[in-house]
Amino acid sequence: MIDEILALKKERNAVILAHNYQVPSVQDVADKIGDSLELSRAAASLAGDVIVFCGVDFMAETAAILSPQKTVVLPVRGAWCPMAHMITPEQLRGLKDLYPDAAVVCYVNSTAEIKAESDICCTSANGVQVVNSLKESQVIFVPDRNLAAYVARHTRKQIIPWDGYCYVHDNFTSEEVMAARALHPKAEVLVHPECRPEVIDRADFVYSTAGMARHVRSSEAPEFIIGTEVGMIYRLVKENPGKAFYSLSERAICQNMKKTNLENVLRALQTLEPRVSVPVEIASRARRSIERMLAVKI
Repeated sequence: MIDEILALKKERNAVILAHNYQVPSVQDVADKIGDSLELSRAAASLAGDVIVFCGVDFMAETAAILSPQKTVVLPVRGAWCPMAHMITPEQLRGLKDLYPDAAVVCYVNSTAEIKAESDICCTSANGVQVVNSLKESQVIFVPDRNLAAYVARHTRKQIIPWDGYCYVHDNFTSEEVMAARALHPKAEVLVHPECRPEVIDRADFVYSTAGMARHVRSSEAPEFIIGTEVGMIYRLVKENPGKAFYSLSERAICQNMKKTNLENVLRALQTLEPRVSVPVEIASRARRSIERMLAVKI
């Protein structure tokens, strides 16, 4: 199956992008593995006629917005991000009416319609830099309340959060951090900024998944407790032989990220379906907020 995928990828002039939370076999056939920011940049810059996006719906939408001339395929139509659908355009417009002087920052984990209603996007890797780059003193931050709380710690701006969340990261507890430290006292604790504030308080470092990968490569610590979706462990083990990794919770599984497998990838290359597209008017407005994010230096 891998041979068929590689042959079809060449025939279709396709690139395969895979998020860090994808299953190991899918990560192994990808041209680029990364977090949302890394994959957004890859979607905008990599050559090819076809993008097979192994992730969830908003990621493929972002690729389609940035590369309208390319065919973008999401191997599993039902792979979606619950948090991205926790706010509607109508709800965001209502929030903008309440705070007319506020800038709107949307986490990239949002629908194209929300991006179109926003001034600028951000990811977990650059949320603080994006907010601090704005001239406005008030910032509406959607949809993740936990990332909003993390950003609020690192800015003097007033953050107005929406009450959305990632069910994987929101489920981590401070008690789990303490229990993991007791089991692995030599390990550094790395958690994602989508975690609750009390979990962040007990961690050693707070990073996006790309930040975790960079930190682990440079750290002299022998062991690491990883507070994000369990799929990240595979990449860290593969890139760092000799170091040990423990998931903060074995329950930290994104069911939607795990829907994609090699059969789905092969079928997507064979049929170029399910194809992802965004209406031109929405894509045009959303592209401005994404490109504005990509221009922020981190």
